[in-house]
Amino acid sequence: MLGTSPNPLSINLAGIDLRNPVILAAGTAGLLDELRDVLDLGLIGAVTTKSITPNPREGNNAWRILPLRAGMINAIGLANPGLDAFVESHAPRARAMPCKVFVSAAGFSIDDYVAVAANIDAYAADSGGVFTAIELNVSCPNVHTGTEFGSTPALITELLRAVRPVVKHCKLWPKLSPATGDLVGVAGAAISQGVDALTIGNTMPAMLIDVETRRPALSNITGGLSGPALHPVALKHVHDVYRKVAKGANVPIIAAGGVMRWEDAAEFILAGASAFQMGTALFADPRSPIDVCKGLSAWVKRQGKSNIGELVGALDLDSPRGPASDQTRKASSER
Repeated sequence: MLGTSPNPLSINLAGIDLRNPVILAAGTAGLLDELRDVLDLGLIGAVTTKSITPNPREGNNAWRILPLRAGMINAIGLANPGLDAFVESHAPRARAMPCKVFVSAAGFSIDDYVAVAANIDAYAADSGGVFTAIELNVSCPNVHTGTEFGSTPALITELLRAVRPVVKHCKLWPKLSPATGDLVGVAGAAISQGVDALTIGNTMPAMLIDVETRRPALSNITGGLSGPALHPVALKHVHDVYRKVAKGANVPIIAAGGVMRWEDAAEFILAGASAFQMGTALFADPRSPIDVCKGLSAWVKRQGKSNIGELVGALDLDSPRGPASDQTRKASSER
């Protein structure tokens, strides 16, 4: 009987086994499982739910999402059914999900975050682990105070001191903003409070103007920039956090920012990410995670490795830099 070849993309993320490092980002894959009609969720690692707040939110008025030449801009405003409705009417569907499910928790006060995290953790315990992780969204630029708790080491410390004790069954990590002036410091503070991983990062504050009407294109005036334009920024943040605080603490990084093709994901892996999120790409092609996985599998093989984990943080900083290889130039021209 022939043995089964090992999966080159399988990873263990903070104790959670995933078939591959692809995680669908919060707010881009529906509330929970809506993408199942266009994407086989059994082919990805995990889905992150919409950000859940204690009370229902309708979000911002239209327009609240618009395309850009290099991505998109959105100001959804944390639209969600609220904690009670999510637990009662939506969470039971997670049992049938063929991938891991992470819950994004959001709020406007420490008590909000504690309430969502505690209730989700309790539900996970009662349901036999239907949810495996809670991601604290402290980096949404589209609501008032949406980035406050991720803006300084002191504030993230205050938040995590309150939330960490109530999360006993799920893994816990914050989603940090690329807009903070001290991302390494904030990440280090989060690590000191015992988080299981870090998501780096989220959209960056941005805006569009309709030059004919002379009015802001978004109803919220400003929104969050995502997509390819954000990728090089996110890549540097991952590199900095990995080298300066995460690697030594053995805390995995989940990268987020402009993964449209496998090369983008591979860059994140080399910079130090153990997994990565996809979001904007889903709006252009909801099946793009499948192509990304195919490309990564071939890349791992070309690199002479048996598993993608061997390439985490494997950026070569010692060899002389010079012109890109023919293969790299070809890949870049196809983006």
